[in-house]
Amino acid sequence: MPRLMLSDEFWSKLEKILLQEAIDNKRNLRMTVEGMRYRMRVGCPWRDLPKAFGRWNSIYKRFNAWSSTSKWSRIFKALIIDSDWEWEFIDGSYVKAHQHSMDAAGKGAQAIGKSRAGNTTKIHLIVDSHGLPVEFEITGGEVNDCSDPI
Repeated sequence: MPRLMLSDEFWSKLEKILLQEAIDNKRNLRMTVEGMRYRMRVGCPWRDLPKAFGRWNSIYKRFNAWSSTSKWSRIFKALIIDSDWEWEFIDGSYVKAHQHSMDAAGKGAQAIGKSRAGNTTKIHLIVDSHGLPVEFEITGGEVNDCSDPI
C-alpha cells in the first residue's frame, strides 16, 4: 500500500461513516475516495488524476454531489472523536482566487472576497489541544478571524 493511501483499518471506519451518509457502496468506492484525497493533497486539475483511481469525470461528479449536499461536512464531523477542549486554537489562512473566479454565471455565494491581495478566500480553522481540527469555516478573504466567530 502506498504511503499516503488509507490503511485498511481506517478505511473500514470511514466506510461505515460513508454508508451512514447514504453514499452508495459501489465496488470502486475506496478508489473514488482515494482519488478525491489525492486531488486535494496534490492540487492537480481533475483531468490529471491518475487512471488508477478511475475515470476523473466520475470522481469529479461524485465530489461535487457530496459537497453540494453537505455530506463532506457531516463526514468531517463524524471523524472528530474525543476532542480535548482544554485548549482551543484558531487560525486563518488565505487562498488566492483566480482572477476569473468571481461572478461565475449561475452560482450562488462562493466565499470569495476582496482583500489587499485581491480576490481571496479565507479558511478559519479551530484545533483542539492536540492540534487536531475540530471546526472550520470558509469565508470571503475580507472577513476577520475575530469579527465572524465560527
